[in-house]
Amino acid sequence: MIKVSVICTAYNHEDFVEEALRSVMEQTYREVELIVIDNASTDGTAEKIRKFCSHNSGIRFISNAWNKGLCTAFNQGLRFASGKYIIDLSADDVLLPDRIARQVAHFESLPEEYGVIYSNAQYLDAQSTSLHCHYVTDKEGKATENIPDGDVYLAVLKKYFICTPTMMMRRSLLDRLGGYDESLTYEDFDFWVRSAVICKYSYQDEVLTQKRILRRSLSTRSYEPGSGMLESTYVVCNKAYDLNRNQAEFDALALRIRGYIRKCFFTQEFELAGRFRQLLNYIEDPGPATEFIVLLCRLRLPFNWLYRVYYDWKIRAPLRQREAVATGVTER
Repeated sequence: MIKVSVICTAYNHEDFVEEALRSVMEQTYREVELIVIDNASTDGTAEKIRKFCSHNSGIRFISNAWNKGLCTAFNQGLRFASGKYIIDLSADDVLLPDRIARQVAHFESLPEEYGVIYSNAQYLDAQSTSLHCHYVTDKEGKATENIPDGDVYLAVLKKYFICTPTMMMRRSLLDRLGGYDESLTYEDFDFWVRSAVICKYSYQDEVLTQKRILRRSLSTRSYEPGSGMLESTYVVCNKAYDLNRNQAEFDALALRIRGYIRKCFFTQEFELAGRFRQLLNYIEDPGPATEFIVLLCRLRLPFNWLYRVYYDWKIRAPLRQREAVATGVTER
């Protein structure tokens, strides 16, 4: 039987880590290797992991003395992984019972040129209340839109569309890439860019994972000045510039960069906006609108408060409302 390695990274996930680990151990597929890395949690996460390991043999647990970052923690686990396929699991997400069995079967039906498969996911809030699916589904549980499949590199440049924890990756692909880039704050955009240019992706039209949406998650910190998220994105955009193969890909990258310049303004990453603008200029003329935003950045206007208000309205308020409904408490 083909072995699958699940690398679970945890940081201050004491409320969810046991459920995440249990979802791996209760898979219908038996040839599963679980490697858990606690990245110097300051709550009770490490203690809960140790307790779980004491009742479940065969789990490798790595406890870091300091937070080494998500990418480095994953690579720590990757060095011990012996599976043909790899799953990167956050300690607040959940694998449905037959996920690994169904993904292995799907992967084994594909040619070697496919390096990644991904699927649909159900989103949960902090109380484990179901919110919605990553892709809208019909009555049969199938996605109602066409999901990119095969050569997805151009699609990756255009927009975010892959739900990261649903991915299963070939170990050989990760070895070829050298794992995740440890200089970056987050992993997925860089992995998609570097891998999609050398291999194909396959979409599996099933809900196989539950992803938890939390207000304190890494993705919600992208609006904070100095978070490192946009700096890492700038690095990835430079990689994409070197990897692009045709004009359509450069056009997609240019559009993406314009969006990041606007975000730099609102997050007060003023110097970084200038570097994004320089990269854009290698592709096309930035144009008056973008040049105006860069000018505002040079003036260093403190508009981050406005972006926080927008973010709170657009992202956080719906989450709070769903949590209120789940707990029976409504805001007045």
